[in-house]
Amino acid sequence: MTRIDLSTPLSHEVLMLRAGDHVTLSGTVYTARDEAHLRMREEGIPFDPHGAAIYHCGPVIHEGKIIAAGPTTSARMNALSGFLLEQGVRALIGKGGMSRQVADQMKGRAVYLAFTGGCAALAASRMTLRRVFFEDLGMAEAVYEIDLDHLPLVVGIDAAGNDLFEGVNRNAQARFKKRFSLSREAVP
Repeated sequence: MTRIDLSTPLSHEVLMLRAGDHVTLSGTVYTARDEAHLRMREEGIPFDPHGAAIYHCGPVIHEGKIIAAGPTTSARMNALSGFLLEQGVRALIGKGGMSRQVADQMKGRAVYLAFTGGCAALAASRMTLRRVFFEDLGMAEAVYEIDLDHLPLVVGIDAAGNDLFEGVNRNAQARFKKRFSLSREAVP
């Protein structure tokens, strides 16, 4: 399987990626969860969003070092991501996928990159903390500027709207319906 190495700021190259592609990401990313999205929408984005990657994450920081940086469930940011995409953000990173509305908003402009939950130490081992914005929001909600070194990711939603999570959900529902209908038929 081919792995594609990406670096921020991301360019139009991400528009060629397809759902299921394996990538690594290096360069600067910004963490942001619910409160940070709300603050950025109200007060402005404290970094240049053009070509940026936003990691849905509330890292654990100790003495200026990232100890753990697992992904947050991205669906929590479904209603809060559109303005970032409109400002030029090229990648959203997290776990669990995002809504069809966000997938549609990403068409022709951005991708969703999935990182496996439970791998917070792996993620942290690939990160260096640069600075923090909105520190008053607290450790989990502040925006951290982080340098990444080849973080392994999978394209979960591509810029054409193809969505791995949607496909998995459809397949699981079909298998459940088939299994459930078969088990009902067996009951006398």
